[in-house]
Amino acid sequence: MSASENAEQRRLRDADTGAVDWRRWGPYLSERQWGTVREDYSEGGDAWNYLTHDQSRSRAYKWGEDGIGGFSDDQQQLCLAVALWNGKDPILKERFFGLTNSEGNHGEDLKEYYFYVDGVPSHAYMRMVYKYPHAAFPYTDLVETNRARGFSEFEYELLDTGIFAEERYFDVEIEYAKDGPEEILTRITVHNRGPEPAELHLLPTVLFRPTGAGEGLRALDGGVVRADHDRLGARWWTCLGDHPLLFTENADGRKDAFGRYLIHGEKEAVNAEQAGTKAAAVVSGTIPAGGTLVVRTILGDRQRTLTEAEFDAIVEARRGEADTFYDGLFAPALGGPERQVTRQALAGMLWSKQYFGYDVERWLREHGKDPLGAPDIRNGDWFHLDAHDIISMPDTWEYPWFAAWDLAFHAVALAVVDLGFAKGQLDLLLSRRYLHPNGQIPAYEWNFSDVNPPVHAWATYLVYELEKARTGKGDHAWLERAFHKLSKNFTWWVNRKDMDGRNVFQGGFLGLDNIGVFDRSAPLPTGGHLDQADGTAWMALYCQNMLQIALELATTDEVYVEQAQTYFEHFAWIAAAVNHAGGGASMWDEEDGFFYDLLRTNGTAMPLRVRSMVGLLPLAAATVYDRDVVDRYPEVLEEMRAFLGRNEEVKAVLATGHRGQRLLSLFDEGRLRRILARMLDENEFLSPYGIRALSRHHAEHPFEFRVQDQVYRVSYQPAESDSGMFGGNSNWRGPIWFPVNALMIRALLNLYVGYGDDFTVECPTGSGQQMTLFEVAREISDRLTRIFLPDAAGHRPCYGGQGTFAGEHWRDLMLFSEYFHGDNGAGIGAAHQTGWTGLVAVFPNLFAGLTGRQLLDHGMTGVFRKFADQGEEQ
Repeated sequence: MSASENAEQRRLRDADTGAVDWRRWGPYLSERQWGTVREDYSEGGDAWNYLTHDQSRSRAYKWGEDGIGGFSDDQQQLCLAVALWNGKDPILKERFFGLTNSEGNHGEDLKEYYFYVDGVPSHAYMRMVYKYPHAAFPYTDLVETNRARGFSEFEYELLDTGIFAEERYFDVEIEYAKDGPEEILTRITVHNRGPEPAELHLLPTVLFRPTGAGEGLRALDGGVVRADHDRLGARWWTCLGDHPLLFTENADGRKDAFGRYLIHGEKEAVNAEQAGTKAAAVVSGTIPAGGTLVVRTILGDRQRTLTEAEFDAIVEARRGEADTFYDGLFAPALGGPERQVTRQALAGMLWSKQYFGYDVERWLREHGKDPLGAPDIRNGDWFHLDAHDIISMPDTWEYPWFAAWDLAFHAVALAVVDLGFAKGQLDLLLSRRYLHPNGQIPAYEWNFSDVNPPVHAWATYLVYELEKARTGKGDHAWLERAFHKLSKNFTWWVNRKDMDGRNVFQGGFLGLDNIGVFDRSAPLPTGGHLDQADGTAWMALYCQNMLQIALELATTDEVYVEQAQTYFEHFAWIAAAVNHAGGGASMWDEEDGFFYDLLRTNGTAMPLRVRSMVGLLPLAAATVYDRDVVDRYPEVLEEMRAFLGRNEEVKAVLATGHRGQRLLSLFDEGRLRRILARMLDENEFLSPYGIRALSRHHAEHPFEFRVQDQVYRVSYQPAESDSGMFGGNSNWRGPIWFPVNALMIRALLNLYVGYGDDFTVECPTGSGQQMTLFEVAREISDRLTRIFLPDAAGHRPCYGGQGTFAGEHWRDLMLFSEYFHGDNGAGIGAAHQTGWTGLVAVFPNLFAGLTGRQLLDHGMTGVFRKFADQGEEQ
């Protein structure tokens, strides 16, 4: 940390040391609690239909709360939210609306426009914008029109209804600012963007999640609400100005009282005694065309009065501190548009931290199941899992639950702004409350037993290196704890996912949904099993990462030297298996110069020649070990050489880099060139916006596989797939996904250190333009970033040519979607997936001002140091 430590850095230091719990309050209120597995008590496990959006207005939740632009404590006990009524809607707008999996023609689908604009990791300042129409919200139209559309048709979006014509909507800007760790100021600024005055009723709301902890709200003199809770103690909430207060119980049949009171005139719906577990101030008025309404509230552990000027001064001070904090994170060479993309991506990630409560044992008992023997119910064998944590979610509405491999990528991006939280997230899934006793990491709420790619070790070591670069000292104790738990998970993989004990791995769909010919998580229609090129590549990378960690830990304990040798041997045998041609086939296809899954059935092995990310992922298993590490443990290097000498079939490459570094990869230079020729071909994988998940070759040459009378087919589709194999909106058949692109960039940087400037390739293939692997990595990074950068007219590729988003009040607002169109870069899938798509915050900042020579001279450790010190350079 530099001598010029800024206010936000001080808050994070205080939070990390335990001096002040600045993270206790944050944007932890869920955007959607209904339709989740936690709230599903149906007979058949139909979570979407057991508790619907309509029912959520009146039925109390068991495991959490939801609300618009909310804030809460880290156990989601006391919550702040915003409710709205435009005088025309049939219901009070208390939560965002979207379609369930059966209603949407492409699966579940959010039908609102809100944007996470800014935020800092202590949550001392947060800002978001919601666009609320003047006209009645078209709930029925959205449901019926989408339900009538087929799988091959476009989704019917809110903009398609015409409801935003002539800009007849409100921009609802919600800001939170802390004046101390326990005092939360909320400023809600509503702009009427339309050409005429418009009616609005704004209800800043405070509510308790029912926990049986003696929670209660009651009115005091002067418009103050006192909140009492056995665990939180007393709090005071005030809405500045003279506004009526409403009270009700946040319970079945009563939580919708404010809507009944306001819209239907049911005066008896609210509690005349002005007490309950949910309260709101009602701010009503007509906002002139182009006019503004501002509402301010204070929540704290003391009763306090502020003038509007004093209140605004605190909010503006926090906003200025956010500017200073981000200025210190950006590379000096980073341009203005890239800074805007980076900051909003990080804001989206920080807003996506939500409370996740789910005690599976209690949930099973409430279903009438014996927790020690409930195989016939979802997550029945995860009775030990007890979650009550703040977790970085993939998406605040479509995926409001943790996902294991997503979370690893989240931690990498979050480490840029909050190392303490990033480390805690990686710790969480390895803790006894989450990690299965058999060593499996829980995948995601819908099926904890599914298998996600093992990227936890990769993220752990990268976050460790970033902290080491930033502070000058690595957290060995944290790394060592993680290593032992990761070793347990590694053993689970070796024992459970290597079917024949041949160092070739399966794993099922591995997060790639419907990328393959068959549903890889279901029994194959042919019988037999798949040897998966991606599963095996993930395990090769896992070995390399565990080797890195073991060598680092050996600096203080030599027992880890033997562990390092063990993980090298695991990697070497995997490399041998990947390249081995025995059994009639190899994953490596010499004719095509590519890796394929092998279908093994009836004693035969057949390659499934689909050119997809599955075959590119072996490239990801490329890792550099710095010279000082190699020099420190010559016995490890000698053992590597001896092992390779004894086993001629082991194709693991042990290359020597520019400054004596050692590179481990799965194949030699010849095969590397052949893979890159396909990956960098714009007629195959290289899109103007990154690396596609499936080659465009399959647009004209679909892969087909016949099983009796059934034909299984894979063709290139740059946007939505026509296959419902793995859910309504699963799609890896052509679009661009940020997490695997990130691994390709990492691999290219490591390979560059190994091979240096003398190794060049055509990029794009056939262009005649030669690039080093560093330049190729930067080119892919630039293409990914281009998805979000505006052209001269303000159009961003992520919006797919939709003109509204280039308008005056839209053009600076970005959505970081789940994945992107393989040809035009348009965002597809979940709209707020600033989980792994938040990785865009890393790429432009990393490459700004970085040269290949710096990377060769200083290695990846030197790059981490440069990245950590950017603020001090300015």
